[in-house]
Amino acid sequence: MAIWDFVKDAGKSLFGSEAEAQEAPAQPAQSDTDRKVAALKAELSALGLTGKDVHLKLRGDTVVISGKARDQETLEKLILAVGNIKGIARVELAEDAGTETPAPAAATPLFHTVQKGETLSAIAQKYLGKANRYPEIFEANKPMLSHPDKIYPGQTLRIPQI
Repeated sequence: MAIWDFVKDAGKSLFGSEAEAQEAPAQPAQSDTDRKVAALKAELSALGLTGKDVHLKLRGDTVVISGKARDQETLEKLILAVGNIKGIARVELAEDAGTETPAPAAATPLFHTVQKGETLSAIAQKYLGKANRYPEIFEANKPMLSHPDKIYPGQTLRIPQI
């Protein structure tokens, strides 16, 4: 089982505030956890990262991913997509999680948490050796990133393996 930590108070606000959740009319037999899992699944669907064999479970502020993603890149993007949601502090891969296609032996994901003042160019310089390779990091994080200048402190990014 692999575990990644994320900045709980940073990221896309998907769940709304506690006050909003209490004010909203509750659907019959839908717990707050079920509502949040449904929101996570909808977000993955909107990003085109769903798979029929990928399942999410929410335990407090931890998301557990089980099942098989299409490939290593998709699995890494799934981890980032759910981890970069405000309110999520950790993402775990269940024992049965993996990919449909075999991952290369050295397929350990490389992630970077954005610090205040960092740019994709600075991150590219650090990991890829050249600042002008920032488009590779941008491409590796699509569809979660819509523009290279729209990153924020606390956001976790996928660094492509070189």
